[in-house]
Amino acid sequence: MVSESKGHSLAALSEAMVHAVDTAASYTVLVDARKRLPASGVAYSPDLVLTADHVVEREDDIRILLPDGNSVAGILAGRDPSSDLSLLRLSEASLTPAPIAPDPGRVGQLTLVVGRPSYEGVQAGLGLISAVGGPVRTRRGGLLRSYFRLDAIPYPGFSGGPLVDADGNVLGINTSGLAGGAFLSIPAAIAWETAATLAKHGRIKRGYLGIRSQPVAIPDAARALLKREQMAGLLLVGVESDSPAGRSGLIVGDILVAIDAKLVNDPDDLLAVLVSDLAGKVVTVEVLRGGQPHTLQVTVGEQ
Repeated sequence: MVSESKGHSLAALSEAMVHAVDTAASYTVLVDARKRLPASGVAYSPDLVLTADHVVEREDDIRILLPDGNSVAGILAGRDPSSDLSLLRLSEASLTPAPIAPDPGRVGQLTLVVGRPSYEGVQAGLGLISAVGGPVRTRRGGLLRSYFRLDAIPYPGFSGGPLVDADGNVLGINTSGLAGGAFLSIPAAIAWETAATLAKHGRIKRGYLGIRSQPVAIPDAARALLKREQMAGLLLVGVESDSPAGRSGLIVGDILVAIDAKLVNDPDDLLAVLVSDLAGKVVTVEVLRGGQPHTLQVTVGEQ
């Protein structure tokens, strides 16, 4: 027999979860932008919805079902397939923006996955953050700095919906479109940063150098000349002649060790640097050439 105190605790937990879902329902919308089952989205601003990119299969005739039951037209404001995020603009500005959780998600944290996959209303499932990973390359050629792996059921139509904490605040944007169908959540800080860029530019600019490289250990003598404990860099095994790297004087055999004062130890470091807002900018590139440190100025291209 359950004690009265335990019964009260269970009732309190149940009530807290109901409140969290009610809060999430106020900013979770239905996104009808594909032939199959509709998906979900989150109110980023009064007239913008953040959702998973893979659920936006058409760029016109998009319908958004709002929390109040009204259906409005939407258009594609921007998309980033590499991070599986898209931003949709509503024909009418009437949304309440979603609140971001004050603390990042933690392993073991009890959460709720919320979606609005049908016209019948909001749905929810219990979840657990089983791991915090990253950076990781996505199957669409990008680099995700961080992600939550979820111990939760990936209900159909939940992609694009929020992962929420006990107060109904957004911890992440859920998706099954990044890693071969695995149910992951993109942390809110990354998702909102991407959404801000999409709202401004419609896409994410990614830098381009025009090199082929492979990781290599930095010899002790060269590391001493760098005056830092950097153990590895990228050996340039190919440089395109008519490319930012080629025009700047980078050559095969150089060991790339830093770009814009950010250390480059491996291909993921390079990708992370180029994902930042460097396209079109002149940056300082540090290399080891013949064991000696050299710096060059490179105007970063755009993919």
